[in-house]
Amino acid sequence: MDLQQIRQERQKWLGWKNIKPYQDAIAALPSFKIKELKLGDVVGVDIADLSVEESAQIEACARMMLPWRKGPFQINEIFIDAEWKSYIKYNMLEPHFNLEGKIVGDIGCNNGYYLFRMLTHKPKKLIGFDPSAIYYSQFQFLNHFIGADIVYELLGVEHVEFYEHKFDLLFCLGVLYHRADPVGMLKSLYKGLNKGGELILDTFMIDGEDEVCLTPRDRYSKIPNIYFIPTVNALKNWCYRAGFDAVEVLEIKKTDLTEQRKTEWINTQSLEDFLDPNDPEKTVEGYPAPKRVYIKAFKK
Repeated sequence: MDLQQIRQERQKWLGWKNIKPYQDAIAALPSFKIKELKLGDVVGVDIADLSVEESAQIEACARMMLPWRKGPFQINEIFIDAEWKSYIKYNMLEPHFNLEGKIVGDIGCNNGYYLFRMLTHKPKKLIGFDPSAIYYSQFQFLNHFIGADIVYELLGVEHVEFYEHKFDLLFCLGVLYHRADPVGMLKSLYKGLNKGGELILDTFMIDGEDEVCLTPRDRYSKIPNIYFIPTVNALKNWCYRAGFDAVEVLEIKKTDLTEQRKTEWINTQSLEDFLDPNDPEKTVEGYPAPKRVYIKAFKK
């Protein structure tokens, strides 16, 4: 697979008529003197001597790129209140990984929230994969201020096994249920890891001990591209069939309105619109309400 050719083709996406205004607005941002970099629950910066006009320019640029799914972020008084309070997931997973000196990839990295948080762990290299020109633009906007040496690739999970080098640790959060061939995707992740590498993954799940999965007929929680929602035991079997030697369940957690909700920084529906208004234990389609399992899979 010629990744360089794919990269060149996807760079052309940034010239699309719906994306070019974002790129132009980011390019027009002036340089700023950063007083403080913040990489906690809220990722952001304090800018020295920010004028009213510059603040308005920054906010206008950010608002162009709705919806903001992951976050939150803050630039001086501008608070980007994203749909997901991503620190809930990150803080839950943080005790389960060690990134220092490691080559780390985040598959489906969105605007880079988790990657920015990972900087505090001093990894050798951070690489994000996401084939979305909008999320890439959001990352560029944020990194204009943060100035991290994170590599952002407009590539997908199918490219990981062909990447120029292998990874010590891969994160893949909220991607597996979007794939029509989940075992094939897990195989690609397995091949992308160094020996002794680890995968941290989350996906929708259903309760039960049987090694089975839910296959929505059309949509799940109003999302059209959801293919398979496994029990934990079925997910473990997928991992073993992909080549992983061991699987550890880190957490099982129901998605709630504390973590995912509609804000002024998204222009679409959110969790409250996806659930049955008469029974929040079900989706609007009548399936079990979203619940996620978080696992760590190991490659010897």
